[in-house]
Amino acid sequence: MSTDTLHSRLAYEPQPLMFGTSGRRGLVVDLTQLEIYINALAELEYLLSLPTADGGISSGDVYYYACDLRPSSPQIAQAIERAIRDAGLTPVNLGRIPTPALTSYAIERGKGSMMVTGSHIPFERNGYKTNTSKGELLKTDEAPINERVAQVRLRIYYQSFDASPFNEQGLFKDAHQGLAPETNSARRAYIARYTDFFADRSLRGKRLLVYQHSAVGCDMLVEILQKLGAEVVAAGRSETFVPIDTENIDDAQLAAIQSLVDQAGKVDAVVSTDGDSDRPLILGVERGKAKFFGGDLVGMVVAEFLGADAVVVPVSCNDAIDRGSLKNVVEPKTRIGSPFVIAGMEQARENGRKVVCGWEANGGFLLGSDIERSGRTLRALPTRDAVLPILCVLFAAANKPLTDLFARLPKRYSKAALLKNFPRPVSQKIIETFTDASRLAPFFPGFGPITKLDLTDGVRIYFANGDVAHIRPSGNANELRIYAVADTQKRADEIARLGVAEPYGILRKLERAVESGG
Repeated sequence: MSTDTLHSRLAYEPQPLMFGTSGRRGLVVDLTQLEIYINALAELEYLLSLPTADGGISSGDVYYYACDLRPSSPQIAQAIERAIRDAGLTPVNLGRIPTPALTSYAIERGKGSMMVTGSHIPFERNGYKTNTSKGELLKTDEAPINERVAQVRLRIYYQSFDASPFNEQGLFKDAHQGLAPETNSARRAYIARYTDFFADRSLRGKRLLVYQHSAVGCDMLVEILQKLGAEVVAAGRSETFVPIDTENIDDAQLAAIQSLVDQAGKVDAVVSTDGDSDRPLILGVERGKAKFFGGDLVGMVVAEFLGADAVVVPVSCNDAIDRGSLKNVVEPKTRIGSPFVIAGMEQARENGRKVVCGWEANGGFLLGSDIERSGRTLRALPTRDAVLPILCVLFAAANKPLTDLFARLPKRYSKAALLKNFPRPVSQKIIETFTDASRLAPFFPGFGPITKLDLTDGVRIYFANGDVAHIRPSGNANELRIYAVADTQKRADEIARLGVAEPYGILRKLERAVESGG
């Protein structure tokens, strides 16, 4: 074996790419083409080892990929395409399209896919997400994939340096590798998915503002709404990437959106998505004032509109769902992350449910079964989607303001907030340390007695007055989140504010406590 190996020549310390809540994410500086290639190749080899019934793929298959608008995405896509070719598959570049557009197109053809995206996370990060021929990877796939990653890593690291396609910086020696020509077939299919299914409905008479920023699906959303009859004002497009987190819309972002509303004149609603367009952002506009609706409340409206007989949500979901018309169709609540929601939907179908859906607090809506209406079929799409919830909310509102539509829901209000650049080991230690009410109570003065803790995912704390505070590390970034639920929006906002206040908010006090060993 040659001693002059790729590993011996690397001029940096590689940072292994880890699974997050959904897909693999990391700092762009650590996402070398070498690291992406190793992980992608291992995942493809894993899929090639699976039976077709379990989402497996076959040698020689086409394998689809797409990417978002982050400037770091094309370089990652080069490594993805090379891994696809080296796995004995044929790469097909579907271009810059939403994650659900890629996933829908691939699974309807029984093929696998990869999306290059960092979703909503900060600009300096990115990643990618692998799908089997049936849909998203599940948590049960992660351990065997990681074993294969270790095998592939050794194989690639200990190639002779001359034979390796990578240089000392973990980049391709041929720096000018292009990508396969883009095809717009998935873009057309995704638009038709909704314009065909809702062909008997119309948004005529609605004037909608689409906040485009840097969402990969911003133009497609405009086209879908226009084809369904709406008058659309496209605004706020950004040439630099904007990391919109649809479950954590802060005052500055709301002010920016309100400014667009003020400039647009009378509009009925504002709609948008996050960066890879798999999470919706929906705001009603009444008397010129934009009002944000949280994703978990959006999910309730959509499930009612679709006539769901089973809904699957994570434990972080607004508990209004337990008090309204859906309370009898709520399945056992899951951990946070689409793979857990998907597993719950699969169980609901096995239990005989016919109209199955799920969602997350960020608004990403998952359709777990086909929907039949007026002789048309909307195929199941077991991955987060932004367009379906946007359309269902608009259709459900009919000629009423969106504020009236949401006012029908049980009066429970939510707010999420986070601390960025919060070390994951400290977050994890907080979750492991504070598992009983007596230890937590001193950090929540004025909240009243704690009646229950739920440790399904993080620490969810229930208080006697109806307040809820849920502390959980992000699965994709060094962030510590707090989810708040209360009987008024003002109180939910206040809980979230108390949680992330600097320098002496609840989360910082918990941080100091674990660091001091208290």
